[in-house]
Amino acid sequence: MVQALNAWMDCVRASVLCSAEPTLQVLSSTLMAHDGTADAADGGRHPPLKYQVAVRTLCELTAKQGDLDRRFTPSSPSAEEGVAGHRVIGARRGAGYETEVHLAADYARLHVRGRADGYDPRAQQLEEFKTYRGDINRIPANHRVLHWAQLRIYGWLLCQARGCSEIRLALVYFNIATEQETMYVEKQSARALQVHFEEHCQRFLDWAESESAHRMSRDQALRALRFPHAAFHKGQRQLAEAVYRSVRNGGSLLAQAPTGSGKTIGTLFSALKAMPAARLDKLFYLVAKTTGRRMALDALHGFKSPHGPLPLRVLELVARTKACEYPENTCDGAGCRLARGFYDRLPAARTEAMTLKHLDQRSVRELALKHAVCPYFLAQELARWSDVIVGDYNYYFDLNAALHGWTTADGWRICVQVDEAHNLLERARKMYTIALDSRAFEEARRRAPIELEAPFGGVNAAWQQLIEAQGERYRVYESLPAELLSALQEFIAAVTDYWSAQPPRGADELQSVFFDAVRFCRLAATLDACTLFEVSKTIEYDRPLHAHARSVLCLRNILPRRFLAPRFAAAHAAILFSATLAPHDFYVDVLGLQQGTSLLDVASPFGPEQLTVKLVASISTRYRDRGHSLGPIADLIAEQYNAQPGNYLAFFSSFEYLNGVAARVAARHPTIPLWLQEPRMAEPERELFLARFVLDGRGVGFAVLGGAFAEGIDLPGSRLIGAFIATLGLPPADAANAETERRLSAMFGSGYEYTYLYPGVQKVIQAAGRVIRAPADRGVLYLIDDRFARTEVRSLLPAWWRINEAAYRVCSSNRRASCNAGAGKSYV
Repeated sequence: MVQALNAWMDCVRASVLCSAEPTLQVLSSTLMAHDGTADAADGGRHPPLKYQVAVRTLCELTAKQGDLDRRFTPSSPSAEEGVAGHRVIGARRGAGYETEVHLAADYARLHVRGRADGYDPRAQQLEEFKTYRGDINRIPANHRVLHWAQLRIYGWLLCQARGCSEIRLALVYFNIATEQETMYVEKQSARALQVHFEEHCQRFLDWAESESAHRMSRDQALRALRFPHAAFHKGQRQLAEAVYRSVRNGGSLLAQAPTGSGKTIGTLFSALKAMPAARLDKLFYLVAKTTGRRMALDALHGFKSPHGPLPLRVLELVARTKACEYPENTCDGAGCRLARGFYDRLPAARTEAMTLKHLDQRSVRELALKHAVCPYFLAQELARWSDVIVGDYNYYFDLNAALHGWTTADGWRICVQVDEAHNLLERARKMYTIALDSRAFEEARRRAPIELEAPFGGVNAAWQQLIEAQGERYRVYESLPAELLSALQEFIAAVTDYWSAQPPRGADELQSVFFDAVRFCRLAATLDACTLFEVSKTIEYDRPLHAHARSVLCLRNILPRRFLAPRFAAAHAAILFSATLAPHDFYVDVLGLQQGTSLLDVASPFGPEQLTVKLVASISTRYRDRGHSLGPIADLIAEQYNAQPGNYLAFFSSFEYLNGVAARVAARHPTIPLWLQEPRMAEPERELFLARFVLDGRGVGFAVLGGAFAEGIDLPGSRLIGAFIATLGLPPADAANAETERRLSAMFGSGYEYTYLYPGVQKVIQAAGRVIRAPADRGVLYLIDDRFARTEVRSLLPAWWRINEAAYRVCSSNRRASCNAGAGKSYV
């Protein structure tokens, strides 16, 4: 079967390659290598390989030097301010002054192009504009070096185009606050500029030739790639074929494949196999949790070519908090030794990195420390030269996502693979949600300098006006008060101006509320029915009889599709896969997938004889009934454990519920070993929790549905033989969800399902998927709640489950009434 699929892919690839333009993209869209095929008119000659690069990209690679300086700099103008500043400078110049001057020239096989900001033909002066705010002396030296390198490249391009023997070069710094120009001028001969140009071009070509050779070697190896196992799992071939077609042809695929069906290796194999035919630059494998990242890296490490390791550069991206060696230091040459001289040592580190192929967090750290550079920012630099990047969702989908920014700026042709894609909805909602807390603003105001008292006061006045007019504790507004938004914008401007004169040296309360205010205003500009503007207020006591008011202003995203859609559109192909992506229409609607998205539902590789599913309809787990359910659920767990000792997981809707049942088990059945998930467990603590699930072990682990142990963990064989799910997983029926239901009902006509039912049942199926992980596994699953018997719920459960219709009762006759207290019509 494996050989047949490999042959089928090769045939499809061959048919595509016959008609595909033989274009190899190297480094980015600004650097193209054209392997032209001769026709009869040129006598069969093959033109030489030629690369194209923009001046900025050329200098970014060849002219950076000195320290890394990634401190927060509010004095950096926005893109809009930069454009406006350029217009002001151009308008000040006299008649005949040229702006946006298009220039280009060749060196060997390299074509360099760009647009110079301005040229005065009468003075023979070429100008480069740079905008800033604050003290000009604070512009880092390495930035100035890069600015001069770009200007001198433009100088040679203009000399060649206009036949100048010498030229004046002017670097113009424009203060956007004062509109003052500071000009630095030098006179250069055309010959000196040509030498400068050729030196940088040669450095670039040396690297480009190496990258071109790697790209050809990579694609050749991927065309010959074979599936790393002797056979596919049941359904894995169907998934692999669908992924291959989608990556090759472009577009989106939404694939539901059961837990344990080999989604990670199946989707990666097909995407890699299709990369040459699709002419992809990069593959982004995006995950929601650390476990998914590790599984992807392990799968990628297992792919081999017939001649050894694949010539494939794989990079793991991790959060800055996990990669930074000196989090207490400022991120600049003065504060951190790994930032000092970063760009001077980067070329050697990058060159060695390209020989290592698999660059996980540990490998990047070792390499970075060897070359005395920052591990986090080394990984950021290596992303530009990697073939496969494994990282969290936020690297591509967040508001300021680095991978998406590079993709659009450099024109990368990419495939995005979204692992456990059912998580993307909630993660994206959080990415595009921001809350302003009155307590945080008050604390920052107390510590702020006197110069910021007025803007803080303006925010406080507008805030209090809104709070005092609101009678309810919680309210959703259709729009933001103009006074509040104006006060926040004035606050942002005031803090920016203050920091321009006195830059911050480290993170503090003021920076925190400043960033929150900036993000709040940015999201406020896009406020529509997909986001709630909600205001909540409470009374808190920091000591007896000492109360104070606290309020939160929140822009809560409930439908992130408008933000996600452009990110999917920027990808040549997007592959979203999970064990729980039903109904498909729900995920297409909420995630903003393109029209015509391909849909796939892979049959389970497991059979009903492997999993005994028991529905316990005699117990209600509704909030109002939970007190009555604690004892019956504890007895049910004990009865199953005593009948078949082994390792079990029990899932609950909250820590309070979990602890209540666990306490009853411990009191009534003290011989049963128990271990409990706790709030905010660190990674070592989570590993200890999972380590209790040993082969042929005995005990019950208690966990929260939808938490760290409800998905993405693998406990095959006797490490886990059963699970209890004591909740339908529905989100709470609070005011925010009520408003969400109303709005989603207006948009899609399925407000209840989109808000409560589909997200809840998805969590149940994910948790249940921990039990059966391999063809030889056997286990039992208890669904504890009468609502699981309802048709609309049953229709969402996996088709291969055979549910025991007989209600499993653990209540004695005199307690049964209380157990059935909630068995009415209400879901919540």
